[in-house]
Amino acid sequence: MSSISRALGLAALALAATAASAATTITVATFPDLDRAAKAALPRWHALHPDIDVKIVSLQYADHHTAMTTALATGSGLPDVMAIDFRFIGKFAGSRGFEDLNKPPYDAGALRGQFVGYTFAQATNAQGELAALPADIGPGTLLYRADLVAKAGLTEADLTRSWDSFIASGVKLKAATGASLLADSADIVDIVLRSNLQPGEGIYFDHAGKVLVDGPRFVHAFELGRAAHKAGIDAGTTMWTNEWVAGFRSNRIAGAMMGAWLAGHLKNWLAPDTRGKWRSAPLPAGAYASYGGSFYAIPRRAAHKPEAWAFVRFMTVDKQTQLDSLRTLDTSPALLAAQQDPVMDEPMPFLGGQKARELWRDIASRVPAIPVDKYDSMATDVVRAEYQNVITQGKEIHEALADAKSLIEHRARR
Repeated sequence: MSSISRALGLAALALAATAASAATTITVATFPDLDRAAKAALPRWHALHPDIDVKIVSLQYADHHTAMTTALATGSGLPDVMAIDFRFIGKFAGSRGFEDLNKPPYDAGALRGQFVGYTFAQATNAQGELAALPADIGPGTLLYRADLVAKAGLTEADLTRSWDSFIASGVKLKAATGASLLADSADIVDIVLRSNLQPGEGIYFDHAGKVLVDGPRFVHAFELGRAAHKAGIDAGTTMWTNEWVAGFRSNRIAGAMMGAWLAGHLKNWLAPDTRGKWRSAPLPAGAYASYGGSFYAIPRRAAHKPEAWAFVRFMTVDKQTQLDSLRTLDTSPALLAAQQDPVMDEPMPFLGGQKARELWRDIASRVPAIPVDKYDSMATDVVRAEYQNVITQGKEIHEALADAKSLIEHRARR
């Protein structure tokens, strides 16, 4: 090698080293399975942003949100980008620990029309600050084992016609197959509480912060859950436990009412061997609900806000990234442009070739925009605990809801 070539080579290495040292590294804090979408997006991200490296830090769902709560409170260990699940978006948005994406230089309000209508309301706090952008949504759906339903002589219409028909179908299914139509009767409570809300009406609180949990919607939800439990159509297993997972894998649980994202979990890790046996249906009794979804936010004390904003936009506003996330996780995209892509009309082999994404898109279009509250997560825990008192201790429903309201008001100081 000539001295000139050697010098040029050394110069090129020096330039590469300088470029590498000049690259900014942002930290993205996330949780499974959302972390898979971020990891899958990195090759495209690096091609578009070679000067910005991304370090993904993933903790289990509960651990992540606990760690981020501590980080926001102390200012220590804050990431540049924080992933937030729908259950915690009200609490985190209400903490006012994030950049208001409505304000310059973000001006994200101009993006509102590009997303599913209700998502911006979910990420907006009482002060009107937009704390995050949506990555995916959770249209509420009934997932059921078509093979077991058919074996019991039932049809999808039997499951969805009304709540009474749903419970009666569960009784027939259990008698014919030994399978439970639900893992936990609390699933009915959760979905009914989120169904057919009026625009501006929160799940637990109204626009003025009044606690709603002793109202007729809660009474109805508790009554339906108790009726399902007394009828014996639930397996009595708690979500995300080993027993819950085993129930899907061993044909003991034949249905679930949750966000459409559960279909992806069933396919990818919960029960992959049940491929082709599941179907997705509308919720019973004409109910429409949002159950879950994911968001990305930028903490106010983040170190690299411009780079963080570029990443948030890449994960939420970029159509190709949204479609890649759909293919990776079987999520429902929050971006309308992605929802109109032909991939939404493709048959889904895990669901027996059903074009289920068309159904989920229709459900999402019917869900009203409802506000969130920083105490939603706490209220969820209180209400679930009181429902358990109803079915395990025989506590009277109105008494349970009155106690729930009192405790929520005490903890929220309202």
